[in-house]
Amino acid sequence: MTAWKDDGMVLEIADFRVKAGTEDAFAAAVREGLALIGQTSGFLGARLTRSIESPSRFVLLIEWETVEAHTVGFRESDRFPQWRALIGPFFDGDPRVEHVSDVPTDVLRSS
Repeated sequence: MTAWKDDGMVLEIADFRVKAGTEDAFAAAVREGLALIGQTSGFLGARLTRSIESPSRFVLLIEWETVEAHTVGFRESDRFPQWRALIGPFFDGDPRVEHVSDVPTDVLRSS
């Protein structure tokens, strides 16, 4: 059996818990900060989600061409400290960040 390798995009999943009462301000800061992230080569798109059951929990989904586009291109740029300065004050604990890639399946959406 050979190992499966995905040659497609990489999805960054950033899971945030923010201080109660700051949810709207956090979402606004993320919207502002995405302009910084969007300047990075290899950035493909982003989507911010908010938990229904836990309204102080947000998950930011960012599509990158490669892991390195995020970890080197963005994280090692002068834009990363600016990003953290915008969103960091709202954190209630450290965010959890992981990178994932698609796994082929035979599941199709029904129309």
